[in-house]
Amino acid sequence: MNLDEYSGIWVFLEVKDGQIAPVSLELLGAGRQMADKRGVPLAGLLIGEGVAPLAETVFPYGADEVYLYDEEIFRDYRTESYMRAVLECVEKHKPEIILYGATSTGKDLASAVATDLQTGLTADTTMLDVNAETGLLEASRPAFGGNIMATILCKKHRPQMATVRPKVMKALPPDPNRTGHIIREKIDLREEDIRTKVLEIVRETKEKVRLDEADVIVAGGKGLGSKEGFELIHRFAEKIGATVGASRDAVEAGWIDHQHQVGQTGVTVTPKVYFAIGISGAIQHIVGMQNAGLIIAINKDPEAPIFQSSHYGIVGDAFEIVPMLMEAFQKMPDKEVQYGGKI
Repeated sequence: MNLDEYSGIWVFLEVKDGQIAPVSLELLGAGRQMADKRGVPLAGLLIGEGVAPLAETVFPYGADEVYLYDEEIFRDYRTESYMRAVLECVEKHKPEIILYGATSTGKDLASAVATDLQTGLTADTTMLDVNAETGLLEASRPAFGGNIMATILCKKHRPQMATVRPKVMKALPPDPNRTGHIIREKIDLREEDIRTKVLEIVRETKEKVRLDEADVIVAGGKGLGSKEGFELIHRFAEKIGATVGASRDAVEAGWIDHQHQVGQTGVTVTPKVYFAIGISGAIQHIVGMQNAGLIIAINKDPEAPIFQSSHYGIVGDAFEIVPMLMEAFQKMPDKEVQYGGKI
């Protein structure tokens, strides 16, 4: 493989509910910084049916080009059809880096493409950078149970690839004056060539915790001692109009469902206010909430790592401090403090 033949940074543009998924716009922001550092173009790869009008919408967010596959065969996402399009486009244009959102679609597609191309893929990346001279993608993520941060390199193969969770990166403020170039692509692929068929899409309606959309989160950890102790988190959240979050330890202990988990193996959140109560502060949790506007930690251990990532820290027993906070909020008029919810 001649690595010098590969140039440019791509972002797979996922379509969700007829729009470009927010995580794709976030990746364009990260990709723009790396493309500028390397002095190469930033391109989006857009696949679907009837998606051509969406191509123009990504230029304000940093893209220079969009490779567009707009055909009936791409109406529904199927691994095989989308993978064939990506493989053909990569072989033709040879990008050095491709970024995908760590969604169900992005993870499925990225792993299939990486396997076929026999290249590297870093999953659930939390930090991205590129070496301006060598072009090596520096993709960092927690490793060994969240105890260290590992930076993973793919030195001998191209394209280098990574998946990134929603809310980890930040989209650029849209510039309505930015324009770009749309490159229409075609693929010789027939329906009978695809082994899987989409017969029906069934959307089940069920209550879902929207941690990634919450303005205020009250999260509890193993320091609360038991499922009964964790009820304190529910009472505090209800009192201030917040959403309940949890550390991995609390979820694995069976105190609360996984959908409430914040961190590398849970949800990445960016609330205006984040209460971390009885949470020690393992790296895998920190990467899921470190971009919160205001982080308030409560822990008995003055040496707890969570305090290193907090704006305010309270050393003490949560079962003494939280009731005091609840009482104080009860006395405070809603209009005095506004972070969303009642706070």
